[in-house]
Amino acid sequence: MAPLVWLITGCSSGFGAQFVHSALARGDKVIATGRNAATKLKHFDGTGAAIVDLDVSLPEADVKKIVDEAAKIYGRIDVLVNNAGYGINEDYRNLFNVNVFGALSVTRAVLPYMRAQQSGTIAFVGSMYAWWAPAMVSVYGAAKGALRAIVDALAAEVAPFNIRTVDFEPGYFQTPLTDLAKLAQYTSTAQSLDAYAGHRAGMAVLAKALDGNERGDVQKGVELMVDVIRGEGRASGRKVPLRLPIGDDAVRVIEGTCHNMLKVIDVWRSDVVGTTDREEFKGEEGFEAVVTVPDV
Repeated sequence: MAPLVWLITGCSSGFGAQFVHSALARGDKVIATGRNAATKLKHFDGTGAAIVDLDVSLPEADVKKIVDEAAKIYGRIDVLVNNAGYGINEDYRNLFNVNVFGALSVTRAVLPYMRAQQSGTIAFVGSMYAWWAPAMVSVYGAAKGALRAIVDALAAEVAPFNIRTVDFEPGYFQTPLTDLAKLAQYTSTAQSLDAYAGHRAGMAVLAKALDGNERGDVQKGVELMVDVIRGEGRASGRKVPLRLPIGDDAVRVIEGTCHNMLKVIDVWRSDVVGTTDREEFKGEEGFEAVVTVPDV
């Protein structure tokens, strides 16, 4: 396989930094991006990675200009990893601006290059919280849920150009982004409504119990994701799915959520099916023409 060119966002630490090292170790070329790159990405000096200063929350036109310049470094972009994001943050508008709109801005900027070369992979680093978000984590879960929904339509839109999409949905890993000590900090700075004192206390207990004891190993998790993107190792010969849990805790959360939904459907099926149809509805042809469930 010829070396791939990766553009990775949010490379200062955690998954992003490991993606850079793992891709380089496979013999690929990497454009590592992040805010304040001169200082926050200085640890990549001497690794062979190209460094680009990119704040994904900038206006889309500015993001496009930066990506256009980055694309000139190697003349193509084969893999985009949308990794940049905030964890728990009181500024929910900025959280969405980075985690969702920022990922869309970078994706829209990269797509013309992938369409022109008729190939590419667009990866999103989502979360198991897209399927189940505990109390006090609703906005973060909603942002990751938005990415999960985007992948469905995006996959269909770009498939004719031989471009793949995949949403990786990790569980708990020891990264600064998901540093659970920040949960305790968040509970102490959040608006202290007495009505939610129990939720704040519960989150503090969770943070204390899990901080430093997250299940996932960042290097192992990223190596698995790189296997999937490159079609190597454990992913060799397998079709890349639209979304993939990363970590046993993510598997259990997503599996449990799906089972619970199937139980709801089973219990309510006889009272739901057909009860809301228009009297003149003649069959499912219209539905089948519009709605297609993605093949995993």
